[in-house]
Amino acid sequence: MTGSSLRLEVADGVGRVILDLPGEPINKITRRVGQDLEAALAQVRADPKVRAVILASGKADTFIAGADIEEFAQLASSHEAEALVRRGQALINRLEDLGKPVVAAIHGACLGGGLEASLACTYRIATEHPKTSLGLPEVQLGIIPAAGGCQRLPRLIGLRAALDIILAGKTVPSSRALRMGLVDEAVHPAILLPVAEAAARRLADGWRPTRRGPGVIGWVLEGNLLGRLLVAGMARRELHKKVGDHYPAPYAALDAVMYGLRHGLAAGLDREARHFAELAVGPVSRKLVQIFFATTALKKDSGISGPAPPPLPCERLAVVGAGFMGAAIGGVAAAQAQVDVRLKDADLDRVSRGLRAAGAILKDRLNRRRITKYEFRRLAALISGGTDWAGFHRAQLVIEAVFEDLAVKRQVFADLEAHVAPDCILASNTSTIPIARIAETMKHPDRVLGMHFFSPVERMPLLEVIAAERTAPWAVTSAVAFGRRLGKTVVVVHDRPGFWVNRILAPYLNEAGRLLEEGVRMEELDQAMTRFGFPVGPITLLDEVGIDVASKAAAVLSDAFGARMQPPQGIGRLVADGRLGRKGGRGFYRYVNGKRSGPDHSVYQIVGAAHGASRSVHADVEVRLVFAMLNEAVLALEERVVRSPRDGDIAALFGIGYPAFRGGPLRYLDDVGSAAAVSTLERLAASYGDRFRPAPRLVQMAARGERFYAG
Repeated sequence: MTGSSLRLEVADGVGRVILDLPGEPINKITRRVGQDLEAALAQVRADPKVRAVILASGKADTFIAGADIEEFAQLASSHEAEALVRRGQALINRLEDLGKPVVAAIHGACLGGGLEASLACTYRIATEHPKTSLGLPEVQLGIIPAAGGCQRLPRLIGLRAALDIILAGKTVPSSRALRMGLVDEAVHPAILLPVAEAAARRLADGWRPTRRGPGVIGWVLEGNLLGRLLVAGMARRELHKKVGDHYPAPYAALDAVMYGLRHGLAAGLDREARHFAELAVGPVSRKLVQIFFATTALKKDSGISGPAPPPLPCERLAVVGAGFMGAAIGGVAAAQAQVDVRLKDADLDRVSRGLRAAGAILKDRLNRRRITKYEFRRLAALISGGTDWAGFHRAQLVIEAVFEDLAVKRQVFADLEAHVAPDCILASNTSTIPIARIAETMKHPDRVLGMHFFSPVERMPLLEVIAAERTAPWAVTSAVAFGRRLGKTVVVVHDRPGFWVNRILAPYLNEAGRLLEEGVRMEELDQAMTRFGFPVGPITLLDEVGIDVASKAAAVLSDAFGARMQPPQGIGRLVADGRLGRKGGRGFYRYVNGKRSGPDHSVYQIVGAAHGASRSVHADVEVRLVFAMLNEAVLALEERVVRSPRDGDIAALFGIGYPAFRGGPLRYLDDVGSAAAVSTLERLAASYGDRFRPAPRLVQMAARGERFYAG
């Protein structure tokens, strides 16, 4: 049998069902795939010559990447959503009840519905390859695994391990999947199908695999109702700490898992379907799906409007400045892009510390079993350092990561021009200083741009690539391509002070400082914004970023934009008092051995805080903080700092943790409505000053009933 999305081959009593969705780089579960698979299962069930079946992929790097998100996004009602998921459940049940052993031969991504299909198989074999990963990422789209994932996974690997995957939407490599019992074998890709055929024949002859039991601790916690309730309670408390009440999907998944364990598989599947139907057409899932489509489109974006020159290769990176940021950039480049890295700093002690810090990133990956000991040694050997310009003539990209000082940066770039090749790209990791000002004394400013990384580099997903007026398109496309090799979500921004992220963040942090001076307690400010959905509040963020760093950025923005960006004086007094935030052990909060111990009440006296804020000020805390950022986002978009609302929202989501369930500042403004937003800003301007004057574009949109996004 040959279908449009799969082919069925039968040889010596073993049927091979090879999924290969035409015209697509990956396999995904569409309606047509479901129909073809159902027909293939019916054929092998009816064929007495077929004693066992192998389920495999015809794609190079994907088993099944999950459901078709395009089809999912078109669901118009909960009734449609429930009908869709029940068809999927019925198909997976038929796979499980085939009456003949089925071996899943997994190479590449096995996610969502792909993993749920493999869970219904008799035996699972995965390849020992970096591209092979297994997981149930549905909660990241605001839904739950609803084709049996919440039922079969805990029954296979145990409740605690299953919840760890399901509630966080995690993916795991094949090595970890083998240890936890998610797969039965892990083999080299070259022998995947022969090993799968051998297993299929053994199973057809009556052999059954012996799987590890839960152990004593596992039985105590999972083998009885009381233990399972204890595990569920712990999971629910952990969810509340991580996601609060903003994301319903993980809680629904937890309920579906526990209900199924208590009432049986059929009841659990019914619970899955009902939860899925409610979530799939809910506002949170809609926002998360929009973000998925936006980030997918961004990955294909060259960063240049119109025809884009191909990126230049980069296998040799040099970093000037081996401090906190420079060392981290070098470590991530070696770990992720596997390129040669050369660190340079003023003295050997700094170079030595930088090399240790870069190596620590690799060590962390080794400890997490992301790389082997052999890979650790190989990648560590890629990183070197020194105090001179040795090796810089071979570099294809140089990233400057020195102090945020214009004169210092200009001197570094002047020195670089004498030591690098003519086609070497020169990038600054500046967070606020315009690239044009750094490059204005350069002989070849066309190869100069910004690459603004966020701290900590190894964890923060965003990279702003800053294109100045004289930056050449080939330099932009090359920087974008290299940023993606580092695993970053890359957004190209125009060369304006503060760029995008720090530009919209500054008014928010300034407003927090003003509220503090007006007598609002720092805990109230932080709690207001975590309730809104930010991972941390503005006062905690200032401590994490560094109060001195924030003060320098505020000075640059104040010079550029005047009174609207003028920071409160109290921040400067905190810096003068030696309070740098967490890194210095003193900030708004106290720190003991790097851990926060509580608010430092002496801050109120230093900043000159009033003795208690008025009732109206307390009532306006959230709206002042939120709308300070929203209004600046519109002003920055009006100046074309980003090329589209999509880019601005993605940068805010990944750069400052803007609440994903709100879609980003510009999409949130669409939900508020431009007329309502203008009305709110006008009220704030009348009460608190001209800095809240509505952006002209927002006023225009309100008059015309326009939105940032169509639909």
